[in-house]
Amino acid sequence: MNKPQSFFHLHMISDATGETLLAAGRAASAQYKNAGVIEHTYPLIRNEKQLLQVFEEIEDQPGIILYTMVDQELSGLIDARCAAMGLPCVSVLEPVLAVFQSYLGTPAGRRVGAQHVLDKEYFRRIDALNFTMEHDDGQLPADMEEADIVLIGISRTSKTPTSIYLANRGIKTANIPIVLGVPIPESLIKAKKPLIVGLVATAERISHIRQNRTLGTTSTFEGGSYVDRVSISEELSYARQICTRYNWPMIDVSRRSIEETAAAILALRAKSR
Repeated sequence: MNKPQSFFHLHMISDATGETLLAAGRAASAQYKNAGVIEHTYPLIRNEKQLLQVFEEIEDQPGIILYTMVDQELSGLIDARCAAMGLPCVSVLEPVLAVFQSYLGTPAGRRVGAQHVLDKEYFRRIDALNFTMEHDDGQLPADMEEADIVLIGISRTSKTPTSIYLANRGIKTANIPIVLGVPIPESLIKAKKPLIVGLVATAERISHIRQNRTLGTTSTFEGGSYVDRVSISEELSYARQICTRYNWPMIDVSRRSIEETAAAILALRAKSR
């Protein structure tokens, strides 16, 4: 019986940015907790010379090869080199394109980086990112009616990274911190357009995150109450009271990734519509 490797090399070759491969590779490698993955990403590979240079590196550190390549000649070259080296390789998009072609009755256009064109959707995402950065951490509260989503919560409930993730999906997202005893902006209470969601977590989880956060602070910073679980519990209770008072939904982010939190928010948004 072969002993499981403690790590393996994952080579991802793309003729575009490589984002599709990263998502697929990480989703698969996450299922193997006992085998650490060493990622090698090769974006914008669009000719044979570049591809041969990639395989020189693969020869030094062999492993699994994933690729997305519109040019079928380059795809064939990858398959041939992998077969000669005895390495497994998978074209991530080809099975999906085959299903599309079978259902739609027409072959794919084979355009490199087709998902990254500067179209209306692209500029919508840029506009959302600009809005989100300008309205981070309670900035410009008077503009809440312009937001698609507003996230509220006490410190260290992942408001900012979740906002940025949603903005990258083209959703204008503002976030406002809840501070114990401080009233929330009147503009938020009166806002009719945005979905307002409260982010909460366990006091233990927030205390742990805050403790790590305070490691880089100056010696004059007094972080006693900031990391104290009793104080955090009071903050959370205040945040929940606000959400309950205005009938705003809450999401517990204690054991959720940013992506999972965003997915839950988008599900709430779909229902609210």
